[in-house]
Amino acid sequence: MSVVEEYARAHILTDGDRPDEDDGGAIPVVLRYDPQLDPSMVCVALPGKDGRAARSREWTFSRALLEQGLRAPAGSGEVRVWPCGRVQAVVEFHSPQGCSVVQFENKALIRFLRRTYAETAQPVAH
Repeated sequence: MSVVEEYARAHILTDGDRPDEDDGGAIPVVLRYDPQLDPSMVCVALPGKDGRAARSREWTFSRALLEQGLRAPAGSGEVRVWPCGRVQAVVEFHSPQGCSVVQFENKALIRFLRRTYAETAQPVAH
């Protein structure tokens, strides 16, 4: 089994986290799955406020939570996920430094989840 890593564009919805560039709040996000570490967890890495990958902030949480949040509000604690219309999802990340709310296109998250399940040969339930 190998690591699945996918890059996606997302939109920051929280004012304090918006990038300086005027690109509508779009940021590059890294979605990572390492079945060797824990086959039930995924990692989302947001760039630091200055856009540097070296200062990225990462959250590791249940792959099932990400999948459930595409259909209905899910989560508690540090990570919450809920659908936003028919084609987007919102992920809310909490840390001691505050809260970051990020909007993704569903297709990017679904593509990532499919790749993680293909890596572990488990079917995706939809």
